[in-house]
Amino acid sequence: MEWCENLPKKRKSRGRGKGQKGREPRVQCDSCGAWVPRSKAKRITTYASPVDPQLAKELEKKGTAIAKYPVTKTYCISCAIYRGLVKVRAEEERKIVKPKKT
Repeated sequence: MEWCENLPKKRKSRGRGKGQKGREPRVQCDSCGAWVPRSKAKRITTYASPVDPQLAKELEKKGTAIAKYPVTKTYCISCAIYRGLVKVRAEEERKIVKPKKT
């Protein structure tokens, strides 16, 4: 396994955020069904309404509050790039660690 040590790394973190924690559970991509490590997967939360959009507009005009519930989807990197959730960055930009949005 000596040849593994000299291979170039594309990213310092190898695209994961686990640090030195060892193994971690895998989650399934909601788009393609691939199993990916939890720290490598991209999670997107959107809010969905159970009411039809046209009906919701009419109800909001009358002053009715419509509840929205969160829908969390998990994507592998390939699907996240395909859907435009993650952008492909140049080699120099990859080395810059961007802070997470809070």
